[in-house]
Amino acid sequence: MKQVTAAILINDGLIFIAKRKADDSSGEKWEFPGGTIEDGESPEDCLKREMEEEFEMGVSIGEYLGESIYLYDHGWIRLLAYRAYWESGNIVAKVHEDYQWVSKGELSNYLFAPADIPFVEKLMNGKIET
Repeated sequence: MKQVTAAILINDGLIFIAKRKADDSSGEKWEFPGGTIEDGESPEDCLKREMEEEFEMGVSIGEYLGESIYLYDHGWIRLLAYRAYWESGNIVAKVHEDYQWVSKGELSNYLFAPADIPFVEKLMNGKIET
């Protein structure tokens, strides 16, 4: 099972989401950004690396918010979500088509990748504080 991380990045009450490119797996769906954990890498280090590589953002990692296990066409993934805090950098979307800062009430306006949906629901239901 592939281990993947997701950053639940909240700044001034808004949640950072990113849209995958059309030619990507789960193309054109929105997600909480992150990436695949490399051998010998902790989930927290993975998130820091991925946010830097994908958005030129320096982040610090906070509490573990849970996991979502989902079977995609390409196999099972275990998505590990962590609260993240924007520390530095200007946002430059390098591998995503778009990104947005949205309120929890706006999350339902976006089509999310299936593994991310449990975290969308937790945010909308107040189980993850914004």
